[in-house]
Amino acid sequence: MRLTLYSDYSLRVLMFLARREERTQIDEIAQFYNISKNHLTKVVNNLATMGYIETTRGRGGGMTLKMAPEEINIGGLIRKTEEHFTLVECFDPETNTCPIAGICGLQNVLGEALMAYLNVLDQYTLQDVLFKKVNI
Repeated sequence: MRLTLYSDYSLRVLMFLARREERTQIDEIAQFYNISKNHLTKVVNNLATMGYIETTRGRGGGMTLKMAPEEINIGGLIRKTEEHFTLVECFDPETNTCPIAGICGLQNVLGEALMAYLNVLDQYTLQDVLFKKVNI
């Protein structure tokens, strides 16, 4: 199981903001992680829409966390930032063409593994995964 870059960047933005007391610009985060400002802009807009961060435009603008780090559940965030959890073809009934889908036991095993994966993520908050204090 692998997270998309979108989920990875979402987590990075939230972790960065959790360590800052003042408003932060997208440029600062992009430079710190050495990732594209364009990708981060999409991530930041979505995080604001979902209510995780607050953004302010204009002079003196930027972004801050809207929620306390201990209120941001990692599993919940991942469920919102991942497009789908289709590990194998048979997980999507609309596109499934696997000829053994009805008799194969792999779908159940992988489904159970996926639920275990998400259940572990549900046990942690942003506060639990923050990196040690560094100068950012």
